[in-house]
Amino acid sequence: MVRIITGGVDTHADQHVAAAIDHNGGVLGTESFPADVAGYEALLAWLVGHGEIDRVGVEGTGSWGVGLARFLHSHEVVVVEVDRPNRQHRRKVGKSDDIDAISAARAALTGSAAVIPKTRDGSVEEIRILLVARRSAREQRIQTLNQLRHLVFTAPEPIRCRFKDRPKTGLVTEVAKLRPRLGSDPVSYTTLLTMRGLARRIKHINTEMKTIDTRLRLLISETAPSLLELHGVGLDTAASLLVTAGDNPDRLRSEGSWAHLCGVTPIPASSGKTTRHRLNRGGDRHANAALYRIVLTRMSSDPRTRAYVTRRRAEGRSNREIVRCLKRYVARETFKHLT
Repeated sequence: MVRIITGGVDTHADQHVAAAIDHNGGVLGTESFPADVAGYEALLAWLVGHGEIDRVGVEGTGSWGVGLARFLHSHEVVVVEVDRPNRQHRRKVGKSDDIDAISAARAALTGSAAVIPKTRDGSVEEIRILLVARRSAREQRIQTLNQLRHLVFTAPEPIRCRFKDRPKTGLVTEVAKLRPRLGSDPVSYTTLLTMRGLARRIKHINTEMKTIDTRLRLLISETAPSLLELHGVGLDTAASLLVTAGDNPDRLRSEGSWAHLCGVTPIPASSGKTTRHRLNRGGDRHANAALYRIVLTRMSSDPRTRAYVTRRRAEGRSNREIVRCLKRYVARETFKHLT
């Protein structure tokens, strides 16, 4: 009779510690493996040596364990995402890599860890990578533009008078064309030289973001073509929602699970005779922010949404409560276009 086993892996930067347990939770063994392809192959062979693998619980499937999770998925092994061990349990049994690996395996066995991680092997992973670069470029552009404008405000009087009333686009374009010459005022020369460098940096970032946006639009159109057609959904919001859903959105059982993942479902907080719900502050915050931006856009330009807001305000609802309700509705609508 073939023995059914469950695996657990505590992941790290340089090595992973694996544990194998039987169907009763009994430990069959623990072992360390390098965090590379050869190590992944050895880890899988070691688990198979103990019996037929039912599933493997892996800690950190979005960080140190992403490579191992991809490898196991490519070999048709069921992988479940394991959260950090319970602190109360850790105080009782101690802390070590072997203990954490065994805890991960038992969490996968009992079902306390049942979330299927993202596969991170398709077009959505490309979108995530581009989104990381786009966000950092946007932040750097804002920071550089602020530095440029501050230099204008504190520059010698002739420079300040020349550029102080320029709009942002015109300021960057004009300053990038400057050809400073060293004259009688070295401070003015250094100021103009520095301003030109900042302006050219902004133009370079703009070019980089245009390249990223072109690729993003292509990937989103191929992955979820109808998503961009929704009112209020732009390139950035669509990309954020797709990254949250992942390359395998079928892991989301229902639109309710999608809303919970986005942090827009109220959490029960009842006790005794008191029945109430509290605000969900969990979930993916990028997806939550994307839904918020969609709601704000619709509140200002969508007739249906504006009529809904008017009706709810007449009922005594605050703006915050209305926005929360609308975010839940938008989550329900976007889910249909993700799967």
